Formats: sequence, C-alpha cells, structure tokens
Amino acid sequence: MNTYSLKVTANQADLIKKDLEEEGASFDIVQYSIWRAKTSSFQAILYTSGKLLIQGKNIDGIVAVINNLVSQPTADSPSPSGCSNKISGNNENKHTLIDNDTQNHIGTDESGKGDFFGPLVIAGVLADKQNSEKFITLGVKDSKKLDDKKILTLAAQIKANSVHSVIVINPAKYNELYSKFKNLNKLLAWGHARAIENILDKTPCGYALADKFGDESLIKNALMTKGRNITLKQMVRAEEDIAVAAASVLARAEFVKRMQEMENKYELSFSKGASSKVIEQAREYVNKYSFERLNEVAKMHFKTAKEL
Repeated sequence: MNTYSLKVTANQADLIKKDLEEEGASFDIVQYSIWRAKTSSFQAILYTSGKLLIQGKNIDGIVAVINNLVSQPTADSPSPSGCSNKISGNNENKHTLIDNDTQNHIGTDESGKGDFFGPLVIAGVLADKQNSEKFITLGVKDSKKLDDKKILTLAAQIKANSVHSVIVINPAKYNELYSKFKNLNKLLAWGHARAIENILDKTPCGYALADKFGDESLIKNALMTKGRNITLKQMVRAEEDIAVAAASVLARAEFVKRMQEMENKYELSFSKGASSKVIEQAREYVNKYSFERLNEVAKMHFKTAKEL
C-alpha cells in the first residue's frame, strides 16, 4: 500500500472531486473527513483539516493528475463574513484577521480527537490587534505545522499575552461524557462552548470563530447566557485565523504535556493517532493493567478498543 498526502484549498478540493467523479469514483464519508473517494485501485480522503490522503497499490497516475490540478491557479477559499486575509512574512504565515470593527475575537480549536490515547483538549484565545501582531511575529500558526518543542514554547508566550481558556477532558471523563452525548461532535461543541464562556466570564467580546466540525447549531445550542449574545462563525481550516491558530497551539501543548504525564504514571509509551503501533501499545497496557482500566488512558468508542 502506497500513500501520498498534501494540503489543498477548498477550490482545489472541488476540482479534485470533480475529476474523481468523472473517473467514476464512489463517494462516502469516514470519521473526520469531508469526503472519501474510492476506485478499484486507490482511495482518496479529504479530511476536515484540508489534508488530502491518497492510498493504493499504484497511485502514481492519480498523484500526477492531482498535482497538476493543484498547480493550476485558483482563488483562495472565501473568508467568513467580517474577515479579511492578511499576510505577514511569507505564505506559511498567512492568517485571517477580523476587520477593525470586530478586531477583538475569540478563536477555539481542539487537540486529541483523532488520538486513541490521551485526553481531548479544547482551547480558546481572545485575540486583539496588539496580541495578534505579536503572535504573528512569534510565528504562531496551525499547530499541525509545528513540532512539539516549538508548540510548548509558543504556548507559554500565548498564555502570557492573552485571555485564554483550556478545557482538558481526561480519558475517563471523556468516556463518561461520550456515553452521555452519544456523538463526538456534540461533545466537541460542549467543549468549545465552555472555552468561549470561560473567556467571556473574564472579558466581554462580541465575536467568536471556531473550526467547522459539524452542524453550526451544535456550538450555538451549547452556549449559555453570555455566549448566546455573541456572533459565532465556523469555517473549514479556521486555523488560518490567528486566534484559532493560537488556540490550536494551546490545545496541542496541553495534549502533549498530558500524554507525557500518562507515560510517566503508567511507565508505558503512548503514541499519537490510532495506528497499528497504538494497538500494540494498548495490548501492552491491557496485559499490565487489565482491559477494565483501559478507559483511564484511552477513548473507548474508537475501533481500536473494539479490536482489543
């Protein structure tokens, strides 16, 4: 099985999907994806993060076609109403910034939802003109583009220069909440809403932006008294916004720290994601501590738990 991945814009994704449809690919949706296309020789998955993953025994042809489509000039994905794109430094440091009349805004993002081991962490950051410029200068961007060492350094600087909130849902509590909500998106919405409310308890703000992971009503319905008075926007790849990027860094930094604490406590290694390596580590944990205690370190609704 060969694999190839790349980041694509919304317009590029539309071109790719249209080409795959013309090639007769069938489409469905898997976890954390916008769509999955399947043919007899390969599958292509477009994740909500904008990552396109191609897998198959012989993918050279489709990779060449997609690279050709991606190389064609296309307009960037439109920004949400009230936002504009601003570039600082280079194209790797591109961020969406709210216009002056709504410059102060809350960004929220999460880490750990695709990881079998460890907590789910949701963070929120209040960005204004002053700290937005500082964050850009420091190199704050989507945490998926940064290594753990840089993330931990940036997290301290973000906390020192912003009103923020970090919600940590450790595995045992996560499993309890998931059994209550019966739906990951509802659980995520609850966490995003709590992060927004916690910031609003400290300072007023009229605008919040979150990465789009489900129906837009989910977060709105989860907001309480203060949160229901704000304008809430959600968009795909919201990490292009500096507040959401900062939130993604805080969430990932806390996730990394909690994973290390788990390894120290249980004296075992816990890898990120849900790979075959993760399954082997889960077996080691079960052999040492029992399957009944797996919920202390892992998200039990994952297929990995069912395999064990």
